[in-house]
Order: sequence, then structure tokens, then C-alpha cells
Amino acid sequence: MIRVFTVLTCLALSLLHAQEPASDAINQPVLKALPIGGDEDITSQPLPDEVANVREQASTEAIEEKNDTPVAIVVDEQTSVTNTETANPLRAGASMTKPEGLDALRLQVFLDKSNFGPGVIDGRLGQFGELAVRSWNEVNGHPLDDWSAVMLAAKSAVTEPLVTVTVPDVATKWVNPSLPTVRSLQASAKRMSYRSIAEFMAERYHSDVPYLTEINASVKMQSLKPGDPIIVPNVDPFEIEKISGAQYKADAALSERHVVVNTKINQARIFEAAPAALVVDESEDGSAPISKAKANRALVASFPITPGKPQFIKFGTWELRNMIEMPHWRYDQQLLDTGKRSANALNIPPGPNSPVGVIWNGTSKSGIGIHGTSDPETIGRARSAGCIRLANWDAIRLPNLIRPGATVEIR
Repeated sequence: MIRVFTVLTCLALSLLHAQEPASDAINQPVLKALPIGGDEDITSQPLPDEVANVREQASTEAIEEKNDTPVAIVVDEQTSVTNTETANPLRAGASMTKPEGLDALRLQVFLDKSNFGPGVIDGRLGQFGELAVRSWNEVNGHPLDDWSAVMLAAKSAVTEPLVTVTVPDVATKWVNPSLPTVRSLQASAKRMSYRSIAEFMAERYHSDVPYLTEINASVKMQSLKPGDPIIVPNVDPFEIEKISGAQYKADAALSERHVVVNTKINQARIFEAAPAALVVDESEDGSAPISKAKANRALVASFPITPGKPQFIKFGTWELRNMIEMPHWRYDQQLLDTGKRSANALNIPPGPNSPVGVIWNGTSKSGIGIHGTSDPETIGRARSAGCIRLANWDAIRLPNLIRPGATVEIR
């Protein structure tokens, strides 16, 4: 028997449960994790001479043991670095210059491989690239707006930001140029496939068709076929053919982690479990006074997201309840319009072009979850109905980072 998991639309369930009491939220303190860790740098590449010198001068300062377990501190992730800039000796070697061209692409590839998602990889550093840099700097104990350390790490780790690959034979199984756009016709489709091999290759390498067209000037992107060579960003490919429809269970370590979904900056941040939290008074802008930069070892990953429309966002702290690959999507127009379920709902089949993408991560707030998307280029630019959307290549990483039982805070 084939097990079918049907996902209700986020908007519909948001309307349906609009009057639910706040008691659904997890009864525990809201952890806005910023750990107290050592301020040493964990990157292995050599530092520039001027930075190495100030490091040597600062080496007499007290540094916590490297193998200490991170302890969470309750503070907003948009922590101000105003007090950090003058206290941290690394500030002398900081660079405020945002890279461009091939260096920008190299940095995007490096951040993506490090689980600090920069958004669509296209050689152009925008808001999500800057947020990813800040996350990487936070983990490594650098000033948040410093570009020098992360660029040095990127140049060491990513020698070739672009590589040539061939279109795999499996692409034809996942492409349907005739995929309908009308929901009633989609319900009869085998799967919500890609509409072209160009789309297949773009998502596979965390990019978009316009950028692949730009870097493959001599290639007719809409005529790609298996075996054709194509230049792509040098990321770990999103291999749709390896998604089996798994349902993920709790895990001793990953279920203890904490996800903060910040709808103001469109970013989801994943933290290690936070035992004894130290409560810090926050200022009105969410910042907290810090005497000097600390390496935030508890920050595991961060990804760009699209939140729900403001009127449908369910702010609060919830529990992650289930994680299901390749979910079906229940489409009920009456439920969307009126909040009342009808008998005329459609089951939209799973696939990369499903509105819920390739994985559903449901929370204890009915109908609200974290999931993929059919349009990765719209992440951060277009509101979803009520859930949290990630690009498919980011969403599919979640089972390796969190599991049912994890805390999900939406703010």
C-alpha cells in the first residue's frame, strides 16, 4: 500500500484555526540563542599578517576551552555590533568591501557549502548574501560586517567557483514540458515535474535559468538534452532523484535543536540545544550589550525564507511534529476563500514544482510548517499564505539539521 501524506494549504488552515487559543504554544521560555563560547577562530586557513599580529597580541586574553559545550544566551539574532567594533582587535584588519564578479560567486558557493544559504547563486551579493556573511562571521567570532575573513576562507576552500558538468540521463524522468498550470489538470499529472531541463539544471545547482544562460552564452538552454555539457556553480548538487519520500523520526541530538524564524529579515536560523539559558535585557531594537566579539558555536545554519502574509503568520514557539518528503498538497478553493472545507478538494501530486516543494515539516500549530517551493527565485520577495518557504535545495537539508521534537520559534 502506498502511503500518501496530504498537506492542507497553509492559508486555508490559518483561516480555519484563526480563533485557536495561544495555549497551543510550547510552555517554555523563548530561547533566542546566542551562546557563550570561546572567541577563537575555527577557520584553518592562514590569516593576513596584519590580522595575525593583532591575534598574537590578543592571545593573552582569557579564552574558553575549545571543547566546551556551547551554552545559549537569550538575545535577539540581530545583535548590534556597536560595542564590539571598538573592543575587538580584529577590527583593525576588517574590510567593508563587498566582493563582485567571480569573487562574489566564490563567496556564494562557499557560504552555501557551509549551510549559510546566500539565496539563488548568481554572482550577485544581495540581502541574503549579506545575512549569510553575518551568520558565518558570528559563528567564527568576527565583526558581523567584516568581509575580509570570510573572503579569505572562501578563496582557500573554493578554488573553482564554476565547473562543467553534463546533463544526467535522469533529467528526462523529472521533466514534463506539458505540465499544466491549471490546478484541476495538475491533479491528474503523475508528478509536479520541472518544465524544462534548463529548470532541472538550475535548481540542481542552486541557481536560476537566467544566470545559467548568462554563463553559457554559446549554449541553447531551452534545447538541453542528456549528455550536454554545461557550466554551473560549484555547489553540492540538489539531486531530486535521491528523494525517496522518507518520513523522518526524532533524533536524540537533532530533536533538541532550536529554529528561529525571523519574519522581519526573512531568515531561519538553527541553533544547537540550549540548556541553562542566561537571560539578558534587550533594548527596544532587539540588540544586547556585548563587550567583545564571541564565536557563536551554537549557530548551526541559516537560510533565506519567505514568511506568510502578516495577517496569517502564527507568531509563537511551537514544536516540530513531522517531516515528510514528497508530500501531496490538498487544494480546496472554497477553504481558501471562506475557511470552510468543501467536498471538491483536489490532491495535487508531489514533485519539485509543487507549491509545498519537496518536503513538508509540520509544527504543533495546525497547518503551519516549513517547506520547499516551486519558485526558489521568489524566496524573500513574495509572501506565502501562512507557512515558511525555503528553496528546495535548502529545505531538503533540514532532516540533517533538525528532527521532530525540535523547537520552532516564529517571530
